[in-house]
Amino acid sequence: MCNIGTLTISVKYKKRPSRVPWKSILLAIFLSVVGCTLLTLGSLMLTGHIDVKRFPPNRTWPMLVLGAIMFIPGIYHVRLAFLAWRGFEGYSFDDIPDYD
Repeated sequence: MCNIGTLTISVKYKKRPSRVPWKSILLAIFLSVVGCTLLTLGSLMLTGHIDVKRFPPNRTWPMLVLGAIMFIPGIYHVRLAFLAWRGFEGYSFDDIPDYD
């Protein structure tokens, strides 16, 4: 117990410094990069800038969908990590799931 004047605060309610979840941040960066690559390639295939004769024509939409599925959570967690690193109010590394 810590006595601060007339206020008594239990030690168990003190906030511990949060650990940086490096594995989760690296996974988020990987998802963002691969998702952005798949979205770019799928978009170029869809618009005709990449000749689809080299690739089967049924690969365009799955590439776009898989790219979006990977990019959206990846960039969300990269943003959380960046804002927590910069020290913005309301953001901490505790918001990012840890896979340890």
